[in-house]
Amino acid sequence: MDAIPAGLLRGRRVLVTGAARGLGLAFSHCIARAGASLVMADRLEALLQQAGGALRATGAEVHTVTLDLVDPASVERAAEEAGQRLGGLDGLVNNAAITNSGGKDAHALSVATWDQVMDVNVRGTWLMSRACHGALKASGRGAIVNLSSDTALWGAPNLLAYVASKGAVSAMTHALAREWGGDGITVNAVAPGLTLVEATEYVPQARHQKYLDGRALPREQQAADVCGAVLFALSDLSRFVTGQVLPVNGGFVMH
Repeated sequence: MDAIPAGLLRGRRVLVTGAARGLGLAFSHCIARAGASLVMADRLEALLQQAGGALRATGAEVHTVTLDLVDPASVERAAEEAGQRLGGLDGLVNNAAITNSGGKDAHALSVATWDQVMDVNVRGTWLMSRACHGALKASGRGAIVNLSSDTALWGAPNLLAYVASKGAVSAMTHALAREWGGDGITVNAVAPGLTLVEATEYVPQARHQKYLDGRALPREQQAADVCGAVLFALSDLSRFVTGQVLPVNGGFVMH
């Protein structure tokens, strides 16, 4: 994080979903440190307020908005409120997701779990992108960063609903990049590997070891490792980069 250029996102107005903890919280800190004003959105309201207050105490312009990606009305309200509080939007980081299909093979996975994962990870990403489209178009330099996963690139077993949802997010990234390129909006995805955050605490040690053994850079992945790719995709450095999926996993998958 020490290497973040202080002015890289100066003047940018960015909405981050799933921002109360984990990767979303790390992204929020990096985006603020790079000079952007920020709206943090999450359904975990108490944790969101705590995280937003802590970041605001560093001097950053930070607002918080409660968001439930399963509820289309909540998505619309969050996008509208974010635009109002920041006076527009230049960037959207679609980070919020759930992983509750872990440890179940294709037969053990329930229809209800499959639908829940798809509703949050896929439909939620679409609805939030659509809700922010007008503000991002008006910006003239709009950038969407979707969070995919390298599990969709190597086919991680016993994680089917999550893997399928992240594959869909990558495909959606390609399609939206073409649909909205004429509006001056770039749409890219970052595909992290197994990262040490709260959301991966359930992951068996054997899976951690598989990543450690398979990475070209043989160490655990930290949330800070993913921030550079997100900052790049939000910045002027990537204005002619769109429709791309960038694995950030220490070389576990080379794409």
